Amino acid sequence: MRTYFTKRYNSFRFALKGLGAAVRSEPHMRLHILSAVAVVVAGVAFEVNRVEWCLLVGSIGLVFTAEVFNTAIETLTNLVSPEFNPLAGKAKDLAAGAVLAAAIMAAVIGTIVFLPYLLRFLEPYL
Repeated sequence: MRTYFTKRYNSFRFALKGLGAAVRSEPHMRLHILSAVAVVVAGVAFEVNRVEWCLLVGSIGLVFTAEVFNTAIETLTNLVSPEFNPLAGKAKDLAAGAVLAAAIMAAVIGTIVFLPYLLRFLEPYL
């Protein structure tokens, strides 16, 4: 039984090590974290409802996941193809495109969620 828990513990430890590596090595990941903090602060300030929180948290998670996959693909591609190769470049471009697509969708969801609150907040000044 101890071996089972040791394996699970090690799995989580390695996963957290991977997330830490992504945060340390990827400037875009740090930008995503800063954006996520801003979204959470805005969500608290505007008192968004439960469904809106789910959409916002899901979007944040999707962008983080895409960035980690992108980092993994870029790292593996650099390992197996250290010299320029058009297919390696295409793989890296596709992975980066996935992050961009996730970020655009997160921005659209954020706009849909926050625009009504922002307009209501600014109404006295307009």
